[in-house]
Amino acid sequence: MILTRRFMLLAGISALAGCDTNSKFRTYRGPEVTRIIVNKGAREMHLMHHDRPLKSYRVELGFAPEGHKQFEGDGKTPEGEYFIDRRNPNSSFHLSLGISYPNEADIAYAQAMGMEPGGDIFIHGEPNVLAFLSPDWTAGCISVTNREMEDIYAMVRDGTPITLNA
Repeated sequence: MILTRRFMLLAGISALAGCDTNSKFRTYRGPEVTRIIVNKGAREMHLMHHDRPLKSYRVELGFAPEGHKQFEGDGKTPEGEYFIDRRNPNSSFHLSLGISYPNEADIAYAQAMGMEPGGDIFIHGEPNVLAFLSPDWTAGCISVTNREMEDIYAMVRDGTPITLNA
């Protein structure tokens, strides 16, 4: 009886060892995400298939969320039309998708003001280190939970347009 229990326990452990239940990389076989829409005021992000929302998420933004990002360190999340331009599977924030900020107009404006426009704006998960975080804590990025980011990372392809509204 004891031998049977041990055998069953070992068999169960062996079966689970072949499964990667902790992988942050998921697969998605649904409709293509053709656009991302972020409504900063409502703290919502929508993954769209043409005019139909596929998924919607509550988001956290930069620590000074009102207005368009103009300068490095201003804590604002950009507004306007951009696209997903890179992926980071080794992000300090679980996983991340890069947003093409700054564009030429953003760079020109910041330079005209004698400032830097900043950069490295991402949609990302939670920090990999424990931290006490309040709402709108990022430096200008868009944050979701890690589990949500895993789905977003699987669903969204490089080149996907993103609209960031006030």
